[in-house]
Amino acid sequence: MSGPRGVTVEVDQLLLVLVSGVASGAIYGLMGLGLVIIYRATDVVNFAITSLATLGLYVAITFRDDGVAMVVSVIAAIAVTALAGVIVREAVIRPLGQGQLFSALVVTMGVSLIAESVVNSVWGTQPRTFPSLVNGTVRWGDAALPAQSLLTIGIAAVAMAAVAFLFSRTTLGSAMRAVAESADTAKIIGINAQRVARIAWALGLALAALAACLYAPRSGLAPTVLAAPLFRAFAGIFLGGLTSMYGAVIGGLTVGVLENIAASYVSASFRDTFVFSFTVLVLLIRPQGLFGTRTFQRV
Repeated sequence: MSGPRGVTVEVDQLLLVLVSGVASGAIYGLMGLGLVIIYRATDVVNFAITSLATLGLYVAITFRDDGVAMVVSVIAAIAVTALAGVIVREAVIRPLGQGQLFSALVVTMGVSLIAESVVNSVWGTQPRTFPSLVNGTVRWGDAALPAQSLLTIGIAAVAMAAVAFLFSRTTLGSAMRAVAESADTAKIIGINAQRVARIAWALGLALAALAACLYAPRSGLAPTVLAAPLFRAFAGIFLGGLTSMYGAVIGGLTVGVLENIAASYVSASFRDTFVFSFTVLVLLIRPQGLFGTRTFQRV
């Protein structure tokens, strides 16, 4: 009698681990997707993306404390973060001009520190709770799956599908893909590359803010709460391919599932070691990532 029961418990445990891993991976995938969209449109690796998203989180919790519905608070956080991203791009990234990749990278690091300083000054450094969008569990056989994790997976899937539709089926998406291929060629055919860049920054930051709002209920709220998921999102995009939006999503999902399996069946203290070791191994075999395109330079 104990044998089949033990197997059932193990299966239920595995299901919980996989659902939690997919939920985590969906968050990393959203962040990675935002990073890739910005990188493809402007050649900027935006290290400030999560600090600006954290600013949006504090805006959301402020709205919530004032009695605003949580859904409206999340929408406000996404809007504020997207607007902040456009302002940063226009104020400090665009004046650098094209080709200043290292300078832009350093500038985004500086913006990240400034955003963290603003959060510390306005809201303080004490950890706070961030409300879940839904509470309770959903029964699946004998397993009780967290409703928040299932909602996270559903919202992330809808957001990713919307981005896929934007890039594959709309005029704006075609323009963004053209700029990603060659900004100079896009200008020749009449595409406003600066407008596309602003939209890319707004979209990338909006996705990061959405990911942050889905992540904060499980982690709590603090000025540096998104540091860990940022590095895991980077692991995902390097695993999937730096220029591939599909790669960012699949890479993020892979990282999320692997880290939860490692934490549950190996050791929680080794989950990052396991994930990054796997990423390094893949990159040694395929430097462009799983879905990236190999490039050749003549010297």
